[in-house]
Amino acid sequence: MKDLTIIRLPVDASTDTALMTDVAVLVNRVYAVAEQGLWRAGAERTSADEISRLTLAGEIAVARLEGRLVGCVRVRHLDDMTGEFGMLAADPDHRGIGIGRELVHFAEQGCKNAGLSVMQLEVLFPREWSHPSKEFLATWYTRIGYRKVRTGVIDESYPHLAPLLATPCAFVVYNKDLSHC
Repeated sequence: MKDLTIIRLPVDASTDTALMTDVAVLVNRVYAVAEQGLWRAGAERTSADEISRLTLAGEIAVARLEGRLVGCVRVRHLDDMTGEFGMLAADPDHRGIGIGRELVHFAEQGCKNAGLSVMQLEVLFPREWSHPSKEFLATWYTRIGYRKVRTGVIDESYPHLAPLLATPCAFVVYNKDLSHC
């Protein structure tokens, strides 16, 4: 995509309060719709402080279109074989032009280039009803090569988040073999 640039934020960007706030606002804006009804009122996906900590750890990449922040993704190594991406967010004002796809590709290529062979992602699904955004994501991730490997509950990996849920949710883990990327 012309004029779209994706970079992993340098560690020193963690002190750029305005940028950390902009990234957190983008993520919260996207997840307010993508996870509407899953969380209790007032719960937010992230904060500028968390984005700062993740940037300091080298885990945040941002997408810019003509210099404007239009997306982000968290990328990290889980072990010697497995990378993970999460906190994927594409600006709703620029949806449908491939920003999410390019962010996933960036995450996959970065992990593959680091010698990792598997990419993982986690998706929260309501157990008792169907969420349109989540159904879209399940189809999209499957179409780009991800396969469900496990279903659990949020308490397993994120016990501090469980009390914030407004509805019972399943925690689905997907993997993709990076040798085909």
